[in-house]
Amino acid sequence: MKTSSYKIVLFILVFLGALIMIYPLLWMMASSFKPESLIFKNQSLLISQFTLDNYIQGLKGIGGVTYWQALKNSLIISIFVVAATVLSCSMTGYALSRLQFLGKKVCFILMLISMMLPFHVTLISRYIMFNAMGWVNTYLPLIVPSLFAIGSFFCFLYVQFIRGIPKELDEAAKIDGCSPIGIFFRIIMPLALPATISTAIFSFIWNWDDFFNQLIYINDPRKFTVTLLLKMYTDALSQSHFGILFAMSSISLIPIFIIFLTCQKYLVEGIATTGIKG
Repeated sequence: MKTSSYKIVLFILVFLGALIMIYPLLWMMASSFKPESLIFKNQSLLISQFTLDNYIQGLKGIGGVTYWQALKNSLIISIFVVAATVLSCSMTGYALSRLQFLGKKVCFILMLISMMLPFHVTLISRYIMFNAMGWVNTYLPLIVPSLFAIGSFFCFLYVQFIRGIPKELDEAAKIDGCSPIGIFFRIIMPLALPATISTAIFSFIWNWDDFFNQLIYINDPRKFTVTLLLKMYTDALSQSHFGILFAMSSISLIPIFIIFLTCQKYLVEGIATTGIKG
C-alpha cells in the first residue's frame, strides 16, 4: 500500500510539473486559432472565436518568401547536417574507442575540451574564414563543418556506446578477414543503432531550431529558413503579427514531434545505454 501510494503521489507531481512546462506551448497553439485582437485579451486555453486566418496568411509568407520555401530550406540544411554528423561522429567515436594510433589520448582530451569551449569564441574567426572562401550567403558554412565531426557531444556519445560493445566481436571478425572499415560498417554501426538515432534526433532538432548561425551566414531572403522567416513576422513594417507568428511556429514543431514520437524508443535506449556502460 505504501509503495502504491508513493507511486500515485509521484505520478501526480510529475504530471503537474509536465503540465506547467507544456502550458506555454499549449497556449501558443490555442492562440494561433484566435484573432489578433483577442490573443492577449483572452489568455486562457479556451478559444472563444475560432479562425484559420493566421494559418492562411502565414503560409503565404512575408517579404516575397513563402513559408513552404523556408520549410524546404530548413529541411535541406537539417537533412544534410544530420547525415554528415552521423557519418563523421560515428567514425570518430569508433576510432577513439577501438583503434590504436599515436596521440589517441591527446585527441580524446582535446575533444572533451572542445565540449567546454563556448561556441561564440570562434565565431569571428570562422566568419572571416568562410567569407574569404566566398561561402557567406550560402548553406556551406552550416553543412560542411559537420563533415569534420565538430559535434564533440555526439563523438563522446559514440565513444561511450561503442565501448560497451564486446571486443570479442571485433576479434572474431578479424579472424574471418574483416578489415577495420568492414568491422565498422558491418558490426559496430548496426549495434550502435540507438546511439545513431539519438545523434540524428538531437542533431536535427538543434539545426532545425538554430537561429544564430543562419542569421550570421544567410542574408538572401530566398534562402531564409523557418527560424529566419519567423523573425520577420515580429519586425516587418514595425509591427508584430503574433497570431501569424504563433501559427507558423506551431507548424514548425510538427517535424520535431513526428521524429521524436517515432524514434522515442531508440532515443531513450541510446542515452540510457551510454550512461550505464560509460
